[in-house]
Amino acid sequence: MRSQHIWMERNEHGSKREVRATKFGGVWRFQAKTAGDGDWIYYERPLLEDLLALKEILVRKYQRRRASAEDVGSVEKLIREEKVG
Repeated sequence: MRSQHIWMERNEHGSKREVRATKFGGVWRFQAKTAGDGDWIYYERPLLEDLLALKEILVRKYQRRRASAEDVGSVEKLIREEKVG
């Protein structure tokens, strides 16, 4: 089953950045776009900041029964892998 989470943040220059994280087939894909850009940037290795933001979103959704424990666990695993190497 497909799981998609979208959020907005402001970068260090004050412009908006939209991030989309989609899980399909057990694999997370991240893409981001800054306001004014025409193309999405697809990440082979997501940024640690995006992983941490997604974990916060998933934990809140899990508490409301809108996300699975499996999704939270898989993002925590990605965070551990990113911190190690």
